Amino acid sequence: MTATVLESTLPTRTPGYRVCARCIMDTTDPEISFDADGVCSHCHAFEAARQILCGDPARRPQRLAALVDVIKAAGRSREYDCLIGLSGGVDSTYVAYLVKQLGLRALAVHLDNGWDSELAVKNVENVVKRLGIDLHTHVLDWGQFRDLQLSFLKASVPDGEIPTDHAIGAVLLRTAAKHGIRFVISGSNVATEGILPRSWTYGVGDWTYISGVQRQFGTRSLAGFPHYTLYDYGYYVAVRRIRSVRLLDYVDYNKADAMRAIERELGWRYYGGKHYESIYTKFFQGYILPRKFNIDKRRAHLSTLICSGQTDRESALGAMEADPYPREHEEEDRQYVTKKLGLSDDEFERLMRLPPRTYRDYPNSAAERERVLRAVRLGKRLRLIPQRNSL
Repeated sequence: MTATVLESTLPTRTPGYRVCARCIMDTTDPEISFDADGVCSHCHAFEAARQILCGDPARRPQRLAALVDVIKAAGRSREYDCLIGLSGGVDSTYVAYLVKQLGLRALAVHLDNGWDSELAVKNVENVVKRLGIDLHTHVLDWGQFRDLQLSFLKASVPDGEIPTDHAIGAVLLRTAAKHGIRFVISGSNVATEGILPRSWTYGVGDWTYISGVQRQFGTRSLAGFPHYTLYDYGYYVAVRRIRSVRLLDYVDYNKADAMRAIERELGWRYYGGKHYESIYTKFFQGYILPRKFNIDKRRAHLSTLICSGQTDRESALGAMEADPYPREHEEEDRQYVTKKLGLSDDEFERLMRLPPRTYRDYPNSAAERERVLRAVRLGKRLRLIPQRNSL
């Protein structure tokens, strides 16, 4: 089947609909733009990010060796060299595997928000046991977190997973500070995560937004919920000198190869989709986002793999032909999620019918964060702040 035929069957055939000539990102992202050759802004941003964050492929081994030396030196006389987040997914599991291969002494942190699949839990257990890594698990207050998730559904925004991502970041920063660890190694990377429209998800670091949504729609206080403000983050970075390291950008990261390695070496098992180690993530990304917001994150994930050379455009278009949610699990999972959230079928359907809104409809610190980023970029140009890829 040709790419042209596949494109003709893609959903969302609205006036002015357009898809990138290189990847498969399209005008379901309202902020997308195209150059004269039909290549989208996400492709250009990906290439810029790859150059800045990954650098010259020929120099990656030297940069990685230098990074490891710095991390070991900073951890000398301490129990741990670095901190890693561990979800049970591909990226974080491969980070744990690499860290051990590199001879680093890591403390792993796992956030339990009540939605882990059994397979993800088993993956985490296997990883720490086989690699001999210490694990700290932070369990969220379920009643409080459930109320926050409901608030985001009532706010009718596509950012329903932001509370979890924010809490993970907060727990990592606090744990690093507690143990005097200067390097937090994340699974974030350009090769498999380089494309994700801001219009599709916003607010991982915006506590003003998260707490504002909860004040308007929630019934419980967020006292005790792991969080950080923009100024808290500045304290961790500038005073405690905690640095986030995207280790996978220092290697030639190929998702398929990584999966085979962790399956073989760690007994890891696949759970079915990008970030589907979480039951709520699977349902939110595969059911709620496409049906309510016309957002299919598979498009961004596959486009990233196209740009990194890990799949081709025709294969990606073919993959988009499948339903975003497995039909055989749809009803069972919907019943599970709504019951766990305490929603009746009618209540859930009313939430699904609410008009879509964005973070701009609620208090947020987007403008303030952009001012800080501009200041950081200026500092780098003036060499007042070290370049991220200087190692």
